[in-house]
Amino acid sequence: MPVAIITGASKGLGRALAEGLAARGWDLVLDARGAGRLEEAAEAAAGHGARVTAVPGDVTDAGHRAALVAAARRLGGLDLVVSNASALGAEPLVRLAELPAEGLRRALEVNVVAALGLVREALPLLRESAAGTVVTVSSDAAVEAYGTWGGYGASKAALDRLAAVLGREEPALRVWAVDPGDMATELYAAAVPDDDGPRPAPASAVPAFLRLLDERPASGRYAAPALLEAR
Repeated sequence: MPVAIITGASKGLGRALAEGLAARGWDLVLDARGAGRLEEAAEAAAGHGARVTAVPGDVTDAGHRAALVAAARRLGGLDLVVSNASALGAEPLVRLAELPAEGLRRALEVNVVAALGLVREALPLLRESAAGTVVTVSSDAAVEAYGTWGGYGASKAALDRLAAVLGREEPALRVWAVDPGDMATELYAAAVPDDDGPRPAPASAVPAFLRLLDERPASGRYAAPALLEAR
């Protein structure tokens, strides 16, 4: 069975992706900071017949990233890394004039530095796979100038650039930056707590990720809504 690491997998899109991949026959290594909710997500994915290893911890810790890759190695290798864990930088979001420097540093550390660190740790196994793939979860805030989304958007724009360069430097891999589109997640609720408008469940974006894995287009940036509309 193919093996995937998914960060930020205890809730939202990460958990939905875990269940979607498990149902497709993937074995999983799941990461999140909260051990209790991560174990619940792991049990839900394992219910689809997958082998699932839950490794609680913080992706900004190099030792934790090494533990994730070691767990994948014990499952037989590594075919996919999904960098989904994200930090906003401020909760709720604030204008750049009010954004604390430490908040911006945290967003960059989680969303960019840790994502690259995990890929660097995983590259030897990904290169050995016949279908080595890296997915970085992006945002429309990476390409659109939304008020109060500057720090988070800057971190996702930086992540997009890293993904683009990695795709050029590692032509044997597939490297996709994927904007999942609007979703009802705890991250969004923390970002804009006064916005209670209806939004799609995270699971609605999962078929777009699965389509990428099925069709394996060239490395690049993709938007889940466009992938779903094109079906």
